Amino acid sequence: MEQSLMVWLVPAIALLVGVVIGFLISRLAPGAAPSRTQSQLDELQERFETYQSEVVTHFNTTAALVRKLTQSYQDVQEHLTEGIDRLALDEVTRQRLLSALHDQQKRERLQAPESDLLDSQAPKDYAPKPAGAPGTLDEHYGLKHP
Repeated sequence: MEQSLMVWLVPAIALLVGVVIGFLISRLAPGAAPSRTQSQLDELQERFETYQSEVVTHFNTTAALVRKLTQSYQDVQEHLTEGIDRLALDEVTRQRLLSALHDQQKRERLQAPESDLLDSQAPKDYAPKPAGAPGTLDEHYGLKHP
């Protein structure tokens, strides 16, 4: 009986000692999987934070450039108005030039929303038909009359 106990006890103790030694070696060894995974995670986090910073910088720069463009456009409009006031020979010419300038500004303002409306219309789920023609649900649709 004692001998059968030894047959089982020695391999069990050897297995337990092997598991403990393997665990210790895997934890203490350089380049172990958990530390490598953590370094990869840290690197990805750093790259993501850099990317976020670049996106914020990009949009801030874009906003500043758009503000500058708007200001330049307003400056050009003011320059044209001043030029008309200063260089027009008579009141009739001055009024015609100012009217043309304001008409151009109105056309530009009206064109932008119109193009947005064309792009934002929902698609039609039917085919257009000529006026007076029967629709596809009409009982005579597609029939040829002699």
